[in-house]
Amino acid sequence: MDAPATTAKPFPWVGLFTLSALIFMMVTSEFLPTGLLPEIAEQLKVSESQVGILVTVFAGTVVLTATPLAVLTRRYSRKSLVLVVLVVFILGNVLAAVAPTYEVLVVARVIGGLAHGLFWSVVGAYSAHLVPKHQLARAISITGGGGTAAFVLGVPLGTALGHSLGWRLAFGILAGAVLVLTLVTAKLLPAVRHGEDLATGEIPIPMRRDPTVPGVIIVGVIVVLVALGHNLFYTYIAPFLIGPVGIEPSAVAGVLFLYGGAGAVGLILAGTLGDKFPRGAMVGAISIVLVAITTIALFMHVQWIALVAVGVWGAAFGALPSLLQTRMLHTASVRVRDVAASYFTTSFNFAIGMGALLGGLVLDGLGVGALPWFDIGITVVGLALVIFANAWLARRAYRLH
Repeated sequence: MDAPATTAKPFPWVGLFTLSALIFMMVTSEFLPTGLLPEIAEQLKVSESQVGILVTVFAGTVVLTATPLAVLTRRYSRKSLVLVVLVVFILGNVLAAVAPTYEVLVVARVIGGLAHGLFWSVVGAYSAHLVPKHQLARAISITGGGGTAAFVLGVPLGTALGHSLGWRLAFGILAGAVLVLTLVTAKLLPAVRHGEDLATGEIPIPMRRDPTVPGVIIVGVIVVLVALGHNLFYTYIAPFLIGPVGIEPSAVAGVLFLYGGAGAVGLILAGTLGDKFPRGAMVGAISIVLVAITTIALFMHVQWIALVAVGVWGAAFGALPSLLQTRMLHTASVRVRDVAASYFTTSFNFAIGMGALLGGLVLDGLGVGALPWFDIGITVVGLALVIFANAWLARRAYRLH
């Protein structure tokens, strides 16, 4: 049995920053192929769209396995599961680094996806076990900083290493860094109690009958739509920047750094505004994403305008994962919180995988310039659903209370 988590002061900075570092590594690994599409494709003798499908394979594995693994392991120690997942993650990245063929690289990404899905099922709700509910947005913005840092430093640095030293070394260095972080996690990450204590004589109800499940499902659909449009475009950002925008291949890492740095600003705003204005902050962030992508689509051949819009895009979208995760954990009751976290990562990775797949089809069929327009169309639908869901969830919460 894990030790109980403290919700009293002091604020659990060490545990949250440890989770943030773990998320940094996971997100860097997931999106590393996006910055190295040309190099991987050339060395393995496959198309860039096939390399993009590696993101689909990774995310598809998460979609198929995250929730079943979360249910099967729900009674096990959260901290022990994190450590096991990190070991599997290391093995997947080592295999990626030495993969002699495209097929072996696919297997490596499947292994990575298995680890990634269970990781997010556990870590997605970990901060909610460390802090009281009214501090959730703050805690999630701290752990979510790892994801933003992955876009600011991880993916650009991995891209730069891949360009200069080879993409295999980038995966190898990532595996070594995670090995060190695994030892740090074993020492510093607090154990938590993740179950719900029942009153004497109380009978636990099945999770499917929990009254918060419909809200969890609709938040999951919102996640799918928002992330699907984004990843349809972002997965192929390197060929888009090199093509219509006219960026030199060596400068792609710098643009990704711009995107990620702007995302850090968005994450700070999410932590500041997420607890105060959870509904308005989400609508505002998605609306700004739409403005930025529309600007990119209209002015893709005007380099300075496109780059400014990429920065705005990064800032607005940088806030959304934290805002969406906070909404999911606020919506879910304590008894379904871990499973809700698995639904969140399943929804997000379904969107990542389908985005990479649909983006590859658009890239091959209509060309790279069509990508932002498809992103716009899907995101508009997502924004409409958010506005509807805000009213629906508010009415439902009122009835339940």
